[in-house]
Amino acid sequence: MRIGELAERAGTSTRALRYYEQRGLLSARRTSSGYRDYDEDDARQVREIRALLDIGFDLEETRPFVECLRAGHDAGDECPASLAVYRRKLAELDACIDRMQAIRAHLAGQLEQTERAHAGGSAERAPGPATPALAAGATLPEAPEPRCALTSGSAAAPAAPTTPLKESR
Repeated sequence: MRIGELAERAGTSTRALRYYEQRGLLSARRTSSGYRDYDEDDARQVREIRALLDIGFDLEETRPFVECLRAGHDAGDECPASLAVYRRKLAELDACIDRMQAIRAHLAGQLEQTERAHAGGSAERAPGPATPALAAGATLPEAPEPRCALTSGSAAAPAAPTTPLKESR
């Protein structure tokens, strides 16, 4: 299959496929006329990459899963290197959850303290950064959904481009 068909079947763009190829995650064979040629194994590898990216893995973290599929395994997570990535991601998630819980506890304390102070009580504010007073039941302006970055802390590979481009050789 040609690059456009693979992109459509895998739910991505031809530009992303070229990027995966540039990063060594996808290998294209060439037809006699020079066009990239892919097979069902390539489509499976791209679906694996996309599924992992969708749950917060960075592109380089998908490599052991792709290599596992290339080695002939039925699933990309049957190899020890893939399991190591799972373990590392779980540790990152646990750390992120711990941090989010600590932030939540801090904010809940700030809110409770502020509400008590405005309810007529004279609760003293704990030392710390100034917090705008919120009236009980006040609505806040819309804010973006909270996010917790799940990268390994090193310079993560940029996300694969998703802007569709014309098919090229």
